[in-house]
Amino acid sequence: MATATVSCGALTIKGILKAEYQQILTPEATHFVAELVARFRPQLQDLLAARQERQAHFDGGALPDFLPETAAIRAGDWHVAALPHDLQDRRVEITGPVDRKMIINALNADVKVFMADFEDSQTPSWDGLIEGQINLRDANLGTISHTDPQSGKHYALNKQSTLLIARVRGLHLWEKHVELDGEQIPGSLFDFALYFFHNYKIRMEKGTGVYFYLPKLQSHLEAKWWDEVFRFTEQRFQVPIGTIRATVLIETLPAAFEMDEILYMLKDHIVALNCGRWDYIFSYIKTLNNHPDRVLPDRQVVTMHQPFLNAYSRLLIKTCHKRGALAMGGMAAFIPAKDAAANEAILARVKADKELEASNGHDGTWVAHPGLAATANAVFAHYLADNPNQLSVSRAEDAPITAEALLAPCEGERTEQGMRTNIRVALQYLAAWISGKGCVPIYGLMEDAATAEISRTSIWQWIKHGKSLSNGKLITATLFASFLEEEAKVVLAEVGVDVWQNQNFERAKTLLLDITTAETLVDFLTLPAYQLLE
Repeated sequence: MATATVSCGALTIKGILKAEYQQILTPEATHFVAELVARFRPQLQDLLAARQERQAHFDGGALPDFLPETAAIRAGDWHVAALPHDLQDRRVEITGPVDRKMIINALNADVKVFMADFEDSQTPSWDGLIEGQINLRDANLGTISHTDPQSGKHYALNKQSTLLIARVRGLHLWEKHVELDGEQIPGSLFDFALYFFHNYKIRMEKGTGVYFYLPKLQSHLEAKWWDEVFRFTEQRFQVPIGTIRATVLIETLPAAFEMDEILYMLKDHIVALNCGRWDYIFSYIKTLNNHPDRVLPDRQVVTMHQPFLNAYSRLLIKTCHKRGALAMGGMAAFIPAKDAAANEAILARVKADKELEASNGHDGTWVAHPGLAATANAVFAHYLADNPNQLSVSRAEDAPITAEALLAPCEGERTEQGMRTNIRVALQYLAAWISGKGCVPIYGLMEDAATAEISRTSIWQWIKHGKSLSNGKLITATLFASFLEEEAKVVLAEVGVDVWQNQNFERAKTLLLDITTAETLVDFLTLPAYQLLE
């Protein structure tokens, strides 16, 4: 087992190269990674610089709007490529990290799709990433199994009918363990290249394509970049255009104004847009962080019934269906409870959420736990009837969704209880993330990076604009620091001394204090947290 820096062709690997990792980091695979990085990293760096320039514009007082230079695309009569047969019915999808046991349980769940996540629910540790690629290769081969070393319980695939889609990391994340020409490579290209390389033949032999979720795009030019990556890959491996198909998460505020354009740029490869609503709320805060009239209330009241979120959902449905693409709904993050009465209440909330999505016209939805699948399935079975989707729901009679509707201020209180809950959630999530877990059950919800981002950026914005809690307390950095000390003691009592000491809570507490009281908003909490990972 090599622990020093190792050259793999043109790439320099700074992670431990266990023997089994060389099944994934083969000379041919690493050569393909290097090809993609050499060709597409310079363009990506330009796109990320453009993000910063655009944000500076918003910080200066401008508001997002529909682009005048792409009006012809929005007005044009065009459609995306026809949907493959196995992507037409996606009524319920489950998501989770690329952990071996998680993959097996998800593929055995009563859902149509499992989104295997290299992004928000997966900590990008070196071992986690490479073992995740091994796990997904084995899942595509149908040979994946797992025996729990503690309980001895064996996990294996049932007769597999669940479709596997991989979500790669966002464009802003770099892979610190791999360099080309002395510079880190994009994590998104690393994830994409290895997954495609090791699975395209397997999947094509089974009569399907290579399917991806693309997160956190902020513009149609970023979608165009991905389209070029896909085309280059298909041509290099001499497979038909459209072998690669993508679902794009609309989870940033700027992207909501460019949905038509994103579909257009990817029209030979795209099949759907998805309402990534938790990250969308985070992006609303981040994009409008310098606008005192757009400060959100407690996270708990920012639901899909809020006007700016309901408008976003309806616009996504209308845009997708007009262009022949599916419109996926958002995540039900609840975890079933052992208490029967509590579980009944949870399922009632899940049903209401999915009723709103299905009645609006969404074609499918997400759940975080297999125990929610039956509830979500029942709702969509009612609305879809004998149809695989709701492409026939055009929403053509809706009034136009305006920029004002997408940016509408959100009503609600900022409460001390809400602020304290945000602190405990963010603290526990950060501690888990630094310890290698990117998807964590906290207070009955399956939390990932998006909800932790909402928790800490809300408080940051409250401090910045001198907002007060509903009890009259002025929200300051000093108040936050005192609440953090108090809530840390609550969490310590909840998790116990051993867990506190073994799971990086002190480091998480320091990081949370630093990023929440920083003068400038930290773009993503995963960027400084990544530096604490091995």
